[in-house]
This record gives sequence, C-alpha cells and structure tokens, in this order.
Amino acid sequence: MKVKVQLLFLLASLTGAQTLDSNVKAGEMVVLWCPQYKRDNHAEVKTTWTSYTTQEMDLTNMSSSEQRQMGVLIHDRSLVIFRASSNHHGNYSCSLGSAGSQSWFRLTVYTTLSREYEEMTQYKKICYTTKSCQLYCPASYIPAVNIPNITSNGVTWHKEGETLSEDSYYFSNGERKEKIYHISSVDKKDRGVYTCTRSFLYLGQIYNQSFTLVLDVQTNNPEKYAVIKKPHNNTVFHVDLGSTVVIDCKADYSDFGSMFWFSENSFVEMKNSSSVFYNYTWDKHEMTASLVFKKVSEKDLSKHYMCKLQSDSQPLSFVTITLAATNIHHSHVPLAVSIVGIAGMMVLTVVIYVKLKIDITLFLRDTLGCHSSTSDGKSYDAFLMCYKSDTDTGLNAHDKKWLENVLEEKFGYSLCIYDRDVLPGKAVAEAVLDCTGQSRTVVLIPTSLDLGPGSGLLSAVHEALVERQTRLVFIKTDATEVSKSEPLPEVLQHLGKAGHCVTWKGISSTPLSSPFWKELRYYLPPMQLAPKIWFLPNTIQDVRSW
Repeated sequence: MKVKVQLLFLLASLTGAQTLDSNVKAGEMVVLWCPQYKRDNHAEVKTTWTSYTTQEMDLTNMSSSEQRQMGVLIHDRSLVIFRASSNHHGNYSCSLGSAGSQSWFRLTVYTTLSREYEEMTQYKKICYTTKSCQLYCPASYIPAVNIPNITSNGVTWHKEGETLSEDSYYFSNGERKEKIYHISSVDKKDRGVYTCTRSFLYLGQIYNQSFTLVLDVQTNNPEKYAVIKKPHNNTVFHVDLGSTVVIDCKADYSDFGSMFWFSENSFVEMKNSSSVFYNYTWDKHEMTASLVFKKVSEKDLSKHYMCKLQSDSQPLSFVTITLAATNIHHSHVPLAVSIVGIAGMMVLTVVIYVKLKIDITLFLRDTLGCHSSTSDGKSYDAFLMCYKSDTDTGLNAHDKKWLENVLEEKFGYSLCIYDRDVLPGKAVAEAVLDCTGQSRTVVLIPTSLDLGPGSGLLSAVHEALVERQTRLVFIKTDATEVSKSEPLPEVLQHLGKAGHCVTWKGISSTPLSSPFWKELRYYLPPMQLAPKIWFLPNTIQDVRSW
C-alpha cells in the first residue's frame, strides 16, 4: 500500500499536481477543500474523495451512517473530519468529475503538542504602540457556510490561558459573523500568544478548531499601504466564448481592508447562482477576490470590470480589466508552448523511468498482477545450472538451496534444476539441451563446488541459446569482477557477454529487498500465472535453522 501511494504521488508530481499539507491537533475539527482550477469545467459535477490512510477507500460512495462512524462528512467539495485522530492521519485525494483535475492532500495529526506543530500552525501579527489593533481568528480549513446541519457556535479568545471578553465586538463577513479582538491602544503588555477557538454545532455535538496568533508589539509604525498585486491595471484577458473563466485579484493583507468587484457602476454579487459573481478569501499574508464567469458571453466582452481595495486607513486602490475573444491567428503560440511542455515532460518521464525502471516493473508485476497472459508452449520459467567459481565467493550448498527455494516457493517461478531434474541414466547432454529448450530463461549460478556440467556441455548450451534466442542471466561474484590474474574460462566469458549479468555479493545479497534480488527478478520473464503464496525465511541463516 505504501509503495503504491508513493508511486501515485510520483505520477501526480510528474503531471504538475500540487500536494497540499494540512496540520491539525488530535481531537479537533479540520476541513479539506477540493480546489477548482481555471482549467476545470465549473459545471455542477460530483466530487470524488479517496482516503489512503490505512487502505485505499472511496469516501464519496459511503452511506451517511458509514461516514458518521468514521467521523467524517462529505458535502460538495468539502471533506469534514469532526475529531481528528491517528486513524485520519495520512494522504487523501479529490477529483471533480471524470475529467477534472486531481488534487492531493497530506494530513498530519499531532497527538502531542511539539515544537514542530507550533511552528507550522502559528500565525504572526505585528501591532504598534499607541495604535489600534485587531486580531482576526483565521478562517483556514473551516466548514463552508452552506454545509447542512453545521452552524457556527461563535469564537472564544484566550491569552496564555486567560479568557478575553472585553474590547471584543462582532463584524459581518459575508454570511457568517466573526468575533475579533480589538485593542484600542496597543501597549507592550499586549505582546504574547493568543488563542482563538471556533466552535461548530453538528447534530447536537460541539466540535472545536483552535488557532494560535503570536502578537509582536513594536514602537515604530512605518506607513506602508496595501496595494493590489495582480492583475495589473488595464490588463486584457483573452478568453473563449462559452468558457468558464476565473480572474484573481490579489493584495497584501490589511486589517481594515476589503476587496470587491465592480461591473460598470454596480457591485458584482457574491452569490454563485449568478452568471458572474465573485468570492472573497484571505489568510495571514494576502486577500483574494476571485471574479468568476460561469460562461463568457458577448455581453461580458463589452464591459469594464474594476477590482477595488478599500480601507479606512489608506487611500483607495483599484485596477480595471477587460475581456477579449481569443484570436485564432495567435493560437500557434499556446500550441508551441504546449508542445515544448509536453516534450519536456516526456524527457523527464524517460529519465525517471530509466532510474526507476526496475522498481516500476516489479511493482507492476507484484502489486497490479501484470503477468503473461499467453502461452509460449514452454514448461519452465527458468533453467538453473551451476558453474565452478574460480574464487571462494561462490554460493555454497546452503546458499544455492535457499536461492532455489525462494524462486520457487516465495516468488512462484517454475524451475528446471540441473542437479534435480536432469535424471541419472539419461543422456546428460540431451537432457540439458531439452531443459534449455523448454525454459524461457537460463540462469548460471557460481558455486564453490563443481556441481555443474563441463565446459564442453556449456559450449553446446551457448550455441543453443544463440540459435533459439533464449534469455540468459549470468550470476557472477564480486571477485569475478575484480580478478584480472585468473580470468574465467573462455566459454564462461562468452556466456557472460551473451546474457544479463547480476552480481552476487555474499551476505549483503540475501535480503529480498537487496539490489541482487531486484535485478535477478527484473531479468527473469513475467510468469504466466500469479505466484503461489508461501511463507519462507528471509535470510540464509533462517534456511539453515529451518
């Protein structure tokens, strides 16, 4: 499961998908919100949520009772986790419809309060002495106002454990009223750690979300005004008629600032039931007013749209934009960019595949069950023969027996073994060549004892392999690679050049996760049937005590 999720994340990164990190304290509510990108169709489509925590699980198709049992709620593009626990820790993904973009989330649930958690979840605020200051409770990862049966139960402020009730008031933020903490004249004693707790009522139960703000009080207040960072004034956006378009207006965060869109001389509505509307969001760094055209019309092309940033503490800031129909004569420019991007992605994919091709191939065989579905008329997956190693680093009898058992019992290969299946009394050369012809691969194993055929028979095997184009895997030792004074016999040198070489490195090659086993299985052909499930020892020492 872990390997599969890692590969899915790898494929997601190759396609440009972004992984969103969310951090939450155990026992608190958290909401994952499936983003809607400009390239997606904004029609009413079904959002699919998938969990990869303990096992892959489709959350969307669960019944309401099953969702309650898991402590979650799916509504529209929101995944609500009411009380996060270690069972919710892990990876999630969402997609909008069958053709929508897929987004990935990594949810970390902290069961103990650590320094890492504090650094990742704290919001910082700077206020200046003698000036007024407002502390806003962050609105990250909270339930949307349109989720049925979930209602806001207010905000409570604390400073280092002490409840704050004075100098607080309410202000309207869209459809939800938020309680902020107001300091009319900041003093150095106001410096410290503040905690705001949002409470939500759902089916008679109260669920909380807490946020930490660190207030730093400074004596100098430079006059720095928030400005609209994008788009630039008089920008013309080229769009396709009938398409869905989202234009983000972004500005630095301002305590008293608000952003909205004008169309000619009237406000653009915030209701998403309109053909043109806008959404307003903010965090501790910036504010965003997103102008959304559900379906661009000719009428929209004739209007000017203005994004305004308004605040009592600074001058008015605004930008004006217009829409224009896409000119088909310039379509070759995005096409060229797309071709270059695709070519670059292909090169990157090839490079990654070359580096990870063995792991990817074995993953497809083991996890997804990619086996050969057609018969080639052969009886064995591999024919195992031994050759005498010129050094003492070859496999001994126990090593050889363990290798055969793992291939047959652990991985399910069908083997023809020289000293087991070539029966006495039968012409040895004929039996060996018969096994060679009935096997998809020939594997030569170096042994410390002379357990294999002579050089004359190996020469015949080499000729048969060349004639029948049978795959050969030549296992050699570390000493074979470095030895120059005593080269291998000529027939073994020919066999080593004709086949795929895999190096046996003694005890370090015994773990089933070692490079030796990965390379050996990679060069062996896919099995025609799924492997049998047996429980075998993992090391040679276990075989000897078995």
